[in-house]
Amino acid sequence: MQTLVICIDRDNDLGEKAHINTPVIGRKDNIDAAVKLATADPEDSDTNTIFGGIQVLDDLLNRGIDAEIVLLAGDRNVNVVADQHISRQLDEILKTYNAKNAIFISDGAEDETLMPIVQSRIKIDSVKRVTVMQSANLESTYYLLKHAFNDPKISQTFFVPLGLAALIYAIFLLMNYPEGAVIGILAAVGLYMLYRGFNLDDQFAVFLNNVKNAFHGGRLTFVTYLTAFLIAIIATIQGTLEIWTYYTQGGIWYYGILTLATVFINESIWWYTAAFLAGYSGKLVDLKARGKSIYPCMSTVFFAVSMGLLFWGSSTYLLSINALLSSPEIPDFGLQYFVYSIIGAFIIALLGMKISIDNRHERYNEQLSNTGTKYT
Repeated sequence: MQTLVICIDRDNDLGEKAHINTPVIGRKDNIDAAVKLATADPEDSDTNTIFGGIQVLDDLLNRGIDAEIVLLAGDRNVNVVADQHISRQLDEILKTYNAKNAIFISDGAEDETLMPIVQSRIKIDSVKRVTVMQSANLESTYYLLKHAFNDPKISQTFFVPLGLAALIYAIFLLMNYPEGAVIGILAAVGLYMLYRGFNLDDQFAVFLNNVKNAFHGGRLTFVTYLTAFLIAIIATIQGTLEIWTYYTQGGIWYYGILTLATVFINESIWWYTAAFLAGYSGKLVDLKARGKSIYPCMSTVFFAVSMGLLFWGSSTYLLSINALLSSPEIPDFGLQYFVYSIIGAFIIALLGMKISIDNRHERYNEQLSNTGTKYT
């Protein structure tokens, strides 16, 4: 046999509606299958696919080409199982018919996703898409939308914000506080958009993978990562409770969003710094256990502390000059804290840089030790 005309019914409408088992081989059997399917569901587009394949088969036979038509069906749940089912049927047919090439018949984009599977087994010379004139592109449009919503990246971007908004609104309704639902929804959706906008999902996936490897490898980082996660939760709760205290006293319009954000930073910054140091300490211990130098990583610890000191000092100063939160004598202390925090952060950052530079010099001297040269 020279050519195989292949018709695809990926979602197995033939089996579900007409109760026909596949593969269906031969012109007569395919016509019978098409008639049964059309009788069961006159609107099913797979009927047109079968008749389109028969038309192609007749054309090939009229030109003296040895050809045969086969009908393959997948599964009602259009997924990997359906594709594997079609692959097994095609393998069985190719064992019986030594075809050299194939013509692929489909009714839209959904069936055409099987083309790579077919191409991996037999050469495809042509593809024919059979569409009903009254509903052209309907099958493809439906499949594209369905495929888009099944894509995790698209579905998460579309459904997660809507789900968060609905869930938060329901929670505030149960609390008899519908006014807070707007704030909660805006905050949740805003955080989610920032999370996706800064591509933090990839970094979070890498972090989870590191935690998983640390757990299976029995490394200390698993414990320190878990500790850091719990401390970060405490930091968030601590800052949120402090904001809630001010919000219930005067409301967001009384204090202002900037003031409440400053309160959150001032109350939680050292907790977040402690969370980072707790998580990073496990990395240092693991490096030491493997016999590697920890000094190249020490500068990160010093910079984290200096950043925490800067955020704390600046937020303390901003709160001290806020007339709604302080008395007239406090601003002087706030300014002193801010100046001291800058000086302290600068000194701590310099210490981290010195440790890092000294370590680079030591490693460079080790590389030049064979030449007798020392870098100073």
